[in-house]
Amino acid sequence: MDILSTVILLAYTSCSLLLLLYGLNTYVIIHLFLRKRSANAVSDAATEQSYEDRFDSLDCLPVVTTQIPLFNEINVAERVIRAVAAIDYPQAKHEIQILDDSDDETCALVDQVAAELCEQGHWVEVFRRENRIGYKAGALEAGMAVCKGEFIAIFDSDFIPPNDFLRRSLPHLWNDDRCALVQARWDHINQNDSWLTKAQAMGIDGHFVVEQTARNRNGLFMNFCGTAGVWRRAAIEDAGNWEHDTITEDLDLSYRAQLKGWRFHYLPSLLVPAELPTTYSAFKSQQYRWAKGSMQTARKMLPRVWKSKCSVFEKIQATVHLTHYSLHLQMAFLSLLVLPLILSHREGIALYQSALFLTLLVPAALGPSLGYVVCQYYGHPEDWKERVLRLPYLLVVGFGICLSNGKAVLEGLFGNDSTFVRTPKAGGQSVKHYKVKRHWLPQIEVLLAVYCALTIAVLFSVKQYGLIPFVVIYALGFGVVGSKSLREARV
Repeated sequence: MDILSTVILLAYTSCSLLLLLYGLNTYVIIHLFLRKRSANAVSDAATEQSYEDRFDSLDCLPVVTTQIPLFNEINVAERVIRAVAAIDYPQAKHEIQILDDSDDETCALVDQVAAELCEQGHWVEVFRRENRIGYKAGALEAGMAVCKGEFIAIFDSDFIPPNDFLRRSLPHLWNDDRCALVQARWDHINQNDSWLTKAQAMGIDGHFVVEQTARNRNGLFMNFCGTAGVWRRAAIEDAGNWEHDTITEDLDLSYRAQLKGWRFHYLPSLLVPAELPTTYSAFKSQQYRWAKGSMQTARKMLPRVWKSKCSVFEKIQATVHLTHYSLHLQMAFLSLLVLPLILSHREGIALYQSALFLTLLVPAALGPSLGYVVCQYYGHPEDWKERVLRLPYLLVVGFGICLSNGKAVLEGLFGNDSTFVRTPKAGGQSVKHYKVKRHWLPQIEVLLAVYCALTIAVLFSVKQYGLIPFVVIYALGFGVVGSKSLREARV
């Protein structure tokens, strides 16, 4: 065996083992979810009911600030502002703070809607900065410096909060003086628009139905998801306020607050609808930001986590939580390594077809898929069987974005750039078409689809059929994601 063959085999084995470990951890999360899925359902309802009378007395209610960070969102700005204004809370105690960093027609629309709501008696403040230092995190930090609220709710532009949002969430903050955050569950207003939005809805449900519940109910680190949550202002200040050295300021603050001893409360029964990205380019941009920011936060926060007094299990789960996007980097490497592995070290393939390896690999590979089935069963019991049919497309898209997300992981691990690139929203009636910046990556994805097709042909020729289904998903994923992105770039 020459050195190159050895390196290829070791690289392939290392990537496979990492995927194996993350896949097996999915079973741990599913177990934690199943044993505690109903733990707080009764107490949540009881807590909300016990504070119902408090909402009838204006003097007993604290000032709540709802922040709406905006940047060039003319398609959805009015919708979210009016939805926040419709929240059932006394106008005199509800400060609506629009953090508008826009430099297009959105500014005029925001001013018009704000003026109209002020005439109706709402407390609306439009806050604009001279620059966009820190992007969203900078806007939230600057807004908090001048807002009046003891509690601060945050909604991104594509969210539509229900009118009982504060009546449902505030009691949990009042009930526990060390509760820093109440996070609601994301719902989807346009999930049936296309197979892409259906796949995204299932992927997000996996996080909000299973993972968030499992983490929160079992005392593990969980994250504020950047929107659809209410913070205790004192907790933000105690944790060091918003920082903008990562592009996932929400994840960063979440860990800093929990390391300070603050508790989070997840409320899966409180659903807040939002708009899913409708184009592959926008979806990839969003995923890229999340992947890069997660790795930046891991680099920043994991040393603090491992130096803390948390249990070893909590530290391990925090590590998995913060680094889970690294799976995409491993997946991208594997897509490239199969062909050279076959050509340079064919006898090594026997290892990956052995009964022992398949006994470990198959259950690990099925773990994430099982998680998505569980999330549909418990999150949407009325039509879960129909929803599960989306799983194959979710797998195709998930494999297809591994190159893009893998690049983001490397930038997050080794780069210091914290430029925030927003995901444009179309809204119900698109007034303006915001384009995602064109990129060279779709061409590479299409080439990788061809490369994977060649790998499949070689596998057939050497009669190594076990890996073919695996490589077929890569070929489909790169082909779909790359070609769709190229087509959108021409529009």
